[in-house]
Amino acid sequence: MAKIILVRHGETDWNKQEIFRGRMNINLNQNGIRQAQAIGEELKEQKLHAVYSSPLSRAQTTAQIIADYHNLSVNVDPGFIDMDYGKWQGISHEEVKTQYPEMYALWQKQPHLVKFPAGESLDDVRLRTMNALEQIISSRKNDTVVVVAHRVVNKVMLCTVLGLDISHFWLIRQDTCCINIFEDSPMGYVLFHLNDTCHLKHLKKDIVTVDF
Repeated sequence: MAKIILVRHGETDWNKQEIFRGRMNINLNQNGIRQAQAIGEELKEQKLHAVYSSPLSRAQTTAQIIADYHNLSVNVDPGFIDMDYGKWQGISHEEVKTQYPEMYALWQKQPHLVKFPAGESLDDVRLRTMNALEQIISSRKNDTVVVVAHRVVNKVMLCTVLGLDISHFWLIRQDTCCINIFEDSPMGYVLFHLNDTCHLKHLKKDIVTVDF
């Protein structure tokens, strides 16, 4: 059975400022680098066979820090790229509420019904991310693999792992640099850890994990 360690990337300035990132290539800030180093330390005793990442720099940097502990290269997979928010990308949470009030309200209450203007829907994300995940599982049946991706991507994958419809998207929390662990089995996915951030507790109190 393949074991998947699903990680959300470390903090960026846009996480703290609650700006929608999507496909924008925003780098980790110093807090994010420290979070990634902490997750690297946490996973250094694991026997990892491969590390996969979204193509965006915030995920790749996190993945590379983890991979360096195991002398592994990072496999970049576009299937794990962040959601395309379309016209929402690069603007703040508050600006979105003002400029797109009806769509924002729908996003909060029925996210599975939202198709972002010039962007994706959650179902679009589910189709491409699960295809990428299933390809990894089929090619690495007895391996332990790290996948570093994004808040929305992880939430959608975890809904599927838990057998939930993506209308339950908001019931899944994904803080920055959290760890989720699951395995595939003949009966389906088995979840062991969800949104685990225990490895970050030794960091200073000003480094707060956020689900944005």
